[in-house]
Amino acid sequence: MPPTAVRAWEPGRSGVPGPGRPWSAAPADRPLVSFAEPELSGARVRPRVGPRTAAAATCLVLGLGLIGGAAAGSRLAGDGDDDAARTAYTAAGTLWHSVPVDRLFPPTVQGTGAGPGGADRTWTRIAVAPDGDCAHAFDPLLARALAPVGCRRLLRATYTDATQSHVTTVGLLFTKADPAAMSALAARFRGERLDRRPDLMPRPYAAPGTAAAGFGDRQRASWTLSVLTEAPVVAYAVSGWADGRTVDEPQPAADAVRTGAATAPAQAGLGNEAKGLADRIERRLRKTIGTATEKSA
Repeated sequence: MPPTAVRAWEPGRSGVPGPGRPWSAAPADRPLVSFAEPELSGARVRPRVGPRTAAAATCLVLGLGLIGGAAAGSRLAGDGDDDAARTAYTAAGTLWHSVPVDRLFPPTVQGTGAGPGGADRTWTRIAVAPDGDCAHAFDPLLARALAPVGCRRLLRATYTDATQSHVTTVGLLFTKADPAAMSALAARFRGERLDRRPDLMPRPYAAPGTAAAGFGDRQRASWTLSVLTEAPVVAYAVSGWADGRTVDEPQPAADAVRTGAATAPAQAGLGNEAKGLADRIERRLRKTIGTATEKSA
């Protein structure tokens, strides 16, 4: 909120002298305002201001100073917050090459209460994709939706659950966008519910020789996608069965985790797999951003 505007004094206002009428002290035994004898030259009579009026004027000046100081302090504090946010945002954009992969995608992720009915989950990393651009990483419509923020680097890893029945790819897309562009993209995804459209699903990373070797586009069962605004990052996860079975009707994780959801992905807990793993990778990312910001401060 902008600082309160303070009106400058105007000639003729109460307690403030007009032009050509300086402050002057009056003896204590005289009225607050007295009139001097006319000068021989015929000049106008000049009023004399007593100590009470002078004191009031002093308070007015001091008050204006305090108000101005408070407003300036408010602006300075706001600037400090803005600087911190910019520092955090800039630091986040460099994490893809400055942070070890184990910090972003740890070998094991604990999902306390992340499964259906609040059951615990443990995910084990089985593959890490080489970092690169976004070519062929997204379906064409999703690639078009993400185009306004650009692609600086894409990091991906694939996990399996403790039974190796499910596989989940989690990704962090580091964009080229500024905070305004990320906020605009987040608003669009939220307003148009783009994160719920099956034709805007991210693609999995199927690593040969692992439980995810058969995890292709037709095996995608549930997914989640978040456009961050405090960092130039789009985070996502997509899950499926490890046996390579195809899925005719994939379901967004936000719907699949709801009580009473009866689709195959929901009944199998694949919505929980995608949402639970994505949430925990995002938390680690935010924690890593905080640590990087403290080091750069």
